[in-house]
Amino acid sequence: MNRSIRKVAVLGSGIMGSRIACHFANIGVEVLLLDMVPRELTEVEKAKGLTLEHPAVRNRLVNQSFQQTLKANPAALYSPAFASRIKLGNFDDNLTDIKHYDWIVEVIVERLDIKKGLYEKVDNLRKPGTLVTSNTSGIPIHLMAEGRSEDFRKHFCGTHFFNPPRYLRLLEIIPTADTDPAVLDFLMHYGDLFLGKTSVLCKDTPGFIANRLGIYALIQTIRVAAEMGLSVEEVDKLTGPVVGRPKSGTFRLSDVVGLDTTVHVANNLYASGEGKDESREGFVLPEVMQQLYDNKWLGDKSGQGFYKKIKDEKGKSVILALDFASMEYKPSEKAKFATLEGTKSISEVSKRFAVLLAGKDKAGGFYRRTFSDILRYASFRIPEISDETYRIDQAITAGFGWQLGPFETWDAIGVKTMMGIMEAEGMKPATWVYDMLEAGHNSFYKIENGKKMYYDLASKSYLKIPGQDSFIILSNLTEKIVWKNAGANVYDLGDGILNLEFKSKMNTMGSEVIEGIQKSISMAEKDFRGLVIGNESAEAFSAGANLAMLFMFAIEQEFDEINMVIAQFQQTMMRARYSSIPVVTAPHTLALGGGCELNLHADKVVAHAETYMGLVEFGVGIIPAGGGTKEMALRCSDLYQPGDTELNILQTAFMNIAQAKVSTSAQEAREMNYLQEKDQIVLNRSRLIAEAKQAAMDLADNGYTQPKQRTDIKVQGRAGMALFMAGIAQMRLANYISDHDAKIANKLAYVINGGDLSYAQPVSEQYLLDLEREAFLSLCGEKKTLERMQGLLNGGKPPRN
Repeated sequence: MNRSIRKVAVLGSGIMGSRIACHFANIGVEVLLLDMVPRELTEVEKAKGLTLEHPAVRNRLVNQSFQQTLKANPAALYSPAFASRIKLGNFDDNLTDIKHYDWIVEVIVERLDIKKGLYEKVDNLRKPGTLVTSNTSGIPIHLMAEGRSEDFRKHFCGTHFFNPPRYLRLLEIIPTADTDPAVLDFLMHYGDLFLGKTSVLCKDTPGFIANRLGIYALIQTIRVAAEMGLSVEEVDKLTGPVVGRPKSGTFRLSDVVGLDTTVHVANNLYASGEGKDESREGFVLPEVMQQLYDNKWLGDKSGQGFYKKIKDEKGKSVILALDFASMEYKPSEKAKFATLEGTKSISEVSKRFAVLLAGKDKAGGFYRRTFSDILRYASFRIPEISDETYRIDQAITAGFGWQLGPFETWDAIGVKTMMGIMEAEGMKPATWVYDMLEAGHNSFYKIENGKKMYYDLASKSYLKIPGQDSFIILSNLTEKIVWKNAGANVYDLGDGILNLEFKSKMNTMGSEVIEGIQKSISMAEKDFRGLVIGNESAEAFSAGANLAMLFMFAIEQEFDEINMVIAQFQQTMMRARYSSIPVVTAPHTLALGGGCELNLHADKVVAHAETYMGLVEFGVGIIPAGGGTKEMALRCSDLYQPGDTELNILQTAFMNIAQAKVSTSAQEAREMNYLQEKDQIVLNRSRLIAEAKQAAMDLADNGYTQPKQRTDIKVQGRAGMALFMAGIAQMRLANYISDHDAKIANKLAYVINGGDLSYAQPVSEQYLLDLEREAFLSLCGEKKTLERMQGLLNGGKPPRN
């Protein structure tokens, strides 16, 4: 069946329902969001004289839930304008409308009787062939389909999104025995291509895959922390980015998710594990979790959990952390361990494990216990919850944000090495792991011909992980590196396309990366037909220029050196624009400062939907000088139409730079004119480099020719400067900005308006680049600029709006 999804009905408008509706709206689908009709009036409604039949009352629950979602941070929608794609209603008045919808997603309360009652109505109203899926996280999928029509059962399964659906990449798809295999194939593909998800096929077992492993790991971590006397802050430090997991760590994650949610899932897993799970007792709540739950200290939703935020006597926010011994809150303290200090110079997560597990302090002991336990537990879940290791790893990495799943972590440590650590801790993995080693297979995965293979228990051999043909995974292509230096690798992707990968910290752009850009373009111009600039970093496409060298030159007042560095940076950006081969960039996560400027100069940008892009130099006391200010003047010039108020268009670009504004999505980057109509937005991060390669091939195949530098950029001259500088002066008088902010803003106004020109006129790109560089040099001599640079280098964060 040639199935397409144009309309989706979401039944249930709670936290998950509203956010799932928003994510479908993000991809352009028309959505119907329904919830119950209230049975009683509120006091406010009574005061207004409303009745239960009034439309505002009947849709109160769905309206309230949806409005809360629209106010949520982080945002559920790529753009506020996408809210218009969602129609609100209620079960009593609007459920009949589902006959016009292609996919019905149920997200109501986790009670089997209520779900089955709703499904009975849905079965009678839906048109044959309509998909019906449940977002349940705990109820067996097959029980919900009992008693339904054959067509309903064929088109029914579980589709478990993780919260927040826009950001977490996991979509667990759970069939019943009656689910049509074609439906599963469609949903696996649709989740990947259209929703941007890692679609993982799961068995209908308690907690499916991610929650089964993730909740076990969370509870056992809390248990070990209490037994070892580790503080909340210490555990979050140990279980955060240092081991390739989110900054939230363990306890902060629990507060965000809500302790009640964790407890509910844990209790269900304990109840359903009798006779099936050798580690069932691991789901019994540690005493500290039970006390918090009894106190209703559930985390962010109740105002306190493992952490609590208060205001001090000066009105400043203070974070308190729970003390397990006293069950009272104390000021949060920074955690330090000697073992962690030993990993600071190790950039790759996989290479840190040896140091962490060998630690002689509490950190080392914590890692040996927790790693041994979760890896042991994962081995026993095969074949119960999955027949393959890779599905478990995919579910954990996509659902909980780990860089490496359990079996990938095990491989990074070394299978035999980790088993020795386990046994020293009094634990043993499942028998099949011993059998694998005895057969001479020393890892769960290996790379062959650029493809990742997994050890298959059934055949006792390595098989290719399915679905890779749509992806290009650079870490699997080390034999395809054709040039490298300390900060960059160049890969031959085949079909005449090269890929430049940055390898510096946060992929900042220093001399090695600049050399890599120049070298890769030269190589592509000589022997290839296109270049992609992209990487697989979990942190950033590029967080901007490397400020350390500039700061050193600025301190020494070496302005000739600064001028040379900036001129070289500008030339490199222009080389990307004006080479003889197409240059396609593939940004994701952070694309800030110089990272944004590189994208502004590409022939085409293929951006991941979650790309946070901005010219943030203002926050460091300078203006964009790698062609960023020039490029925004150029793009505004291209937007001008007869009758336009041109200064209003230019002012928007000026304010984005002056506020160091960063887009909250690739869609917003498009609205800010950092991305253009020619550029492409990709939902699935795993497809990004493959899509960028295809874009480079398409440009080459369509007869790409080297463009010429522009000389027709219309700038506003003194008229624009006067308007902008008047506004800056008013902002300073009102104390909205500092003297230094005003100085930077005036420099920016001077450059983006084309300098001291008596009237609006066309100028060249090089003219604006020279103005940029001159303004940048003058600001590098300012004391306040040096202080801001030093603050960032000492551990501050790039400015974010």
